[in-house]
Amino acid sequence: MVFRQLFDEDSCTYTYLLADALTADAVLIDTVREHVGGYLSLLQEQGLQLRWVLETHVHADHITGAAALKEHTGARTVTSAEGGAECADVRATENTLIAFGEELIRVIPTPGHTPGCVTYRWRDRIFTGDALLIGGCGRTDFQGGDAGTLYDSVTGRLFTLPAETLVYPGHDYKGQRVSCIGQERDTNPRLANTSREAFLDTMANLKLPPPRQIDTALPANEACGRTTELIDLQGV
Repeated sequence: MVFRQLFDEDSCTYTYLLADALTADAVLIDTVREHVGGYLSLLQEQGLQLRWVLETHVHADHITGAAALKEHTGARTVTSAEGGAECADVRATENTLIAFGEELIRVIPTPGHTPGCVTYRWRDRIFTGDALLIGGCGRTDFQGGDAGTLYDSVTGRLFTLPAETLVYPGHDYKGQRVSCIGQERDTNPRLANTSREAFLDTMANLKLPPPRQIDTALPANEACGRTTELIDLQGV
């Protein structure tokens, strides 16, 4: 098993590299376009072949590296069937399985932050995107978000998993890297021991500014990261 957690400081995005050590087949989850050269270098250094580029949702705060990675490696792309990115090679639904080497990733739909959010479950861990963060959750005030749907997704789909299940989020703004279902179920300030009505009230009063890159990121990510801008792959 190969596992790496990578970080983009500009958008506070976590990207995850998973690989089957026996076959060298690899997966990247929630890539950032500006780091494509670094991903390719890392794959080369580790002797890995990228098979899949997975998105937890169509992002509003950064542009995915999916299109560039597909071009350079032949990897296939995955988004939710409800995500709006029709260009993806696989549009995942409930219990879609992503195979790489002898490994399997299971898709769990977790809409709410956006209608097309999914969580990826692999071995003892889940990759939750913006549905469940460490001590928080994604906002629901744009891009078709719905607070009630998010509450149902987290409490009904994620909090029912074993307590020891590791939680790897799509973002963190405080330097936290990993949590677990038991911890989030017991201590998450927005969701632990909170009624649906109280959660709806909290989410309705966040009053957050729009994501800085939303006007460029959304259309680019609906096109799987295809833009007219060039990516610097110097040194790869």
